[in-house]
Amino acid sequence: MQPVRQNEKSAMKRHRPVRAVLVALLVAAIASACAEGTDGGGADQGRRAEPAAGRPGAAAAPPPAAARAERLKRQQAARVAAAKKWGLAEVPLVPPAPPAEKPRITTREGFEVEGGDALPPVFTTVPTKERIVFLTIDDGAEKDPELLRMMTELGIPYSAFISDYVVSDDYGYFKDMQARGVTLSNHTLNHRYLPGLSKADQRREICGEQDKIEKYFGKRPTLFRPPFGNYNGDTLRIAGSCGIEAVPLWAAEAFPDHMEWREPDRDLHPGDIVLTHFRGREEWKGSMTDMVRSVMKTITGKGYAVARLEDYV
Repeated sequence: MQPVRQNEKSAMKRHRPVRAVLVALLVAAIASACAEGTDGGGADQGRRAEPAAGRPGAAAAPPPAAARAERLKRQQAARVAAAKKWGLAEVPLVPPAPPAEKPRITTREGFEVEGGDALPPVFTTVPTKERIVFLTIDDGAEKDPELLRMMTELGIPYSAFISDYVVSDDYGYFKDMQARGVTLSNHTLNHRYLPGLSKADQRREICGEQDKIEKYFGKRPTLFRPPFGNYNGDTLRIAGSCGIEAVPLWAAEAFPDHMEWREPDRDLHPGDIVLTHFRGREEWKGSMTDMVRSVMKTITGKGYAVARLEDYV
């Protein structure tokens, strides 16, 4: 190793402060570049970092509670406008959030069949304390496009129990309905009186409709409503064998000009299932949209909201 001469040592001592300053400046420059989103060769090279919230140039995000309140305000305004457009007497009430766990459904007293403990339950009301009811529409004979628009704009949930003999001429109408969030369930192939049929014919009616709905709508139903509300033990055993889990009947029936009631008090109760049909002016004193206006006047007027049946069953 060569010895360092004195004059070289002196020169080095003189330049150390300058080098220290240069090093400090270089470090500061690198740190500044990193803070600005440039690292001299990373994936973010040349892109400036977004200003953090609270700094100049940053857009402050609204608090979650305020954003939710604003969203609810807009939704309510839309409901008010839709109710006015479709001629409803009152704005439909908003149902509560669905339960985290569905209630246990059992067969209504007096609706049992022998050996029915392991069979799909038959019921007219869902067990709940909430002031909600469920709207269901049967068969599929009337295919009114105004109904689809009305229910979508009002945000009223409903369930359809379809029979192939009246929907097969326009599967597209019910595909549109399904795309809007409506569940399509089983109401048999041909709407026949099931207790009067053999086991083989009952199986064709019930399981055959299961196959049709799966073929044309992509999903095998779990809910089944027997035509006229009539069934026997064979009906329930056959239904259970081809995927049916529950048999919702009804506590009230809606028409364009009146309601019919199962219960002697002629009133709604929490969890009641309301039945109506796909019908028009040829058979009713009104249209499907007239029926909705009528039934919603009763439901809303009694302080109930319409909830989605499949969220509870």
